[in-house]
Amino acid sequence: MAIPLTEPFRISGGTMRTRRSLIVELTDASGAVGYGESAPFERPFYSGETLYSAKACHIQHLFPKIKGQTFGSLDVAVHSLEKGIRDNRMARAGIETALWDLVCAKTGVSLRVLLAACMQRLGVPEAMRASRTYVESGAALGIPEGDSLVDLAEQAQLALEAGYKRIKVKVEPGFDVAPVKAVRDAAHAIGRKVRIWADANGSYSREKDMVALQELDREGLVLLEQPLSPDDVLGTIKLAHEIVTPVCVDESLVDDRAAQLLLESDGPKVWNLKIQRVGGLWEGVKIYQRAVEGGVKLWAGTMPETGIGAHAILCLGAFSGFVYPTDVAPSKRWYEPGADLIEMHMDGQGHVSVSDTPGLHRFKIKEKLEKVGRVVG
Repeated sequence: MAIPLTEPFRISGGTMRTRRSLIVELTDASGAVGYGESAPFERPFYSGETLYSAKACHIQHLFPKIKGQTFGSLDVAVHSLEKGIRDNRMARAGIETALWDLVCAKTGVSLRVLLAACMQRLGVPEAMRASRTYVESGAALGIPEGDSLVDLAEQAQLALEAGYKRIKVKVEPGFDVAPVKAVRDAAHAIGRKVRIWADANGSYSREKDMVALQELDREGLVLLEQPLSPDDVLGTIKLAHEIVTPVCVDESLVDDRAAQLLLESDGPKVWNLKIQRVGGLWEGVKIYQRAVEGGVKLWAGTMPETGIGAHAILCLGAFSGFVYPTDVAPSKRWYEPGADLIEMHMDGQGHVSVSDTPGLHRFKIKEKLEKVGRVVG
């Protein structure tokens, strides 16, 4: 499946011009249908997975694990996807979230209610099982063509006028302090206060780029997201104690074990929880439980996905342990009107509503897929 973006989205590792995803459709013996999405990039600049490796994993390894099988419960079905398969989390996330959606379709229960029941079973405190009917949306601004600060400033002003609750600026060595200042100045020019954080996607080195990181630290950022390489967890923990700006982990948070390591090592206490990156909703709930018990501040990130993947993020990100604005944005932020598989909308207060529709099949996804690509499944 492929949907062109309205404009290129560039991060430190590469540029996306089209959202290509694997849309998973699962059908059970009764005819009930569930949908999910695997959304790695075409090139491995964000993680080791690609669209092509995920598709191969689906066909050769994951679908055979569930095809024709009967499972007594959702967790048994989910855990069957993990046996004998390391990593490949984005591949698993597409099928795993489709399993959740299939249960919603069969039972008539919304995903948000199903998640709350899972949290209760795992022992998440009652207060942390409360959820909202919306999430606050924050704008993520990519590195502009030609590193144009004028274009970046214009994008920031448009985002603030649309109601976004914060501005996240993609940065890399050599393009960091200047874009942060440009966004702040742009906000002041239209009389707006703005919460800014910078996202490096692991492009800095603590040994080589400490001066640049210290300069960013003086900019009064809300967060500095994934400044160091994802596998430099020790360096990230050290950096979090060396600067004032709260460090947020993104790519380093790959599963519940990584979350446990961060807590036991006195690591950063702000986490970007992405359903794709951790392998699905079940692992996401386990990380959520660990975070709220460990005093971690959460927010829900995106790749970005289509509305199918965004639905899963919205439902989990609506729970009270998520305290920062999400990256889930209205569909028009990424795609032309009507192009998204499920249209997401944002009101003037920067709120994106959480759908409590029990099952994504009700959004007539199959008809839309015929226009943009075929179902894998």
